[in-house]
Amino acid sequence: VQLVESGGGLVQAGGSLRLSCAASGSTFSINVMGWYRQAPGKQRELVATMTSIGGSTNYADSVKGRFTISRDNAKNTMYLQMNSLKPEDTAVYYCNAVAGFRFYWGQGTQVAVSS
Repeated sequence: VQLVESGGGLVQAGGSLRLSCAASGSTFSINVMGWYRQAPGKQRELVATMTSIGGSTNYADSVKGRFTISRDNAKNTMYLQMNSLKPEDTAVYYCNAVAGFRFYWGQGTQVAVSS
């Protein structure tokens, strides 16, 4: 499985961005996809996940009500709509896929929110 993120950038506080993650390869084997982020000097943390079957979602408390994870199965693409962005959302955002016992990661896309 290969994952390629896009859509990061610089935005003012209160603004919005939409991240995309295009999956290729053995996408039929993916059980869960999600977004993680890592801010400078901090550990990587979960942002949101979505199951392949049923589309169940899970969000970190810090982004609930502001971020929305979604997918387009026809395009093998996952999205993260981020609204009401805060400076503390600044981080490198990584796309993740779980297929069986294997974890796959994208290269990351930078999101910077100015105050």
